[in-house]
Amino acid sequence: MINWNDISTWVVLVVDDEPDNLEVVAETLEFHHAAVKTADDGVQALDLLKHFQPNIILLDLSMPRMDGWKTRLQIKSDPRFEQTTIIALSAHAMDGDIERALKAGFDGYITKPVDIANLADSIRTAATDIIQKAQAQPS
Repeated sequence: MINWNDISTWVVLVVDDEPDNLEVVAETLEFHHAAVKTADDGVQALDLLKHFQPNIILLDLSMPRMDGWKTRLQIKSDPRFEQTTIIALSAHAMDGDIERALKAGFDGYITKPVDIANLADSIRTAATDIIQKAQAQPS
């Protein structure tokens, strides 16, 4: 199980078609000792997941070839990823966007541009429901 307080236990897949976003998020997490892999779109992410088991996926919603919505459905259809935390990463911050993503099954939502100084806290906050459920379960 993921230790939300110890970033070095995080195994993260960052999926974003914008190279600058991909690089900044990945390098920030790696600086804090997370294991990170990246993909440019949903198709590449699914290919990577054949041989990679992250415990967190940061998934851009608007990408070419396969968007984040379809990618999440494909990932969650695989039993290996039932417990994987998938957080939407999007520049769309209109009324209802967060609710729509959560209703679609994302575990959290982070808006872009990402606040690099607080990225780990943003991930923890986005996954609050998961953290609370894990804390409520007896050890």
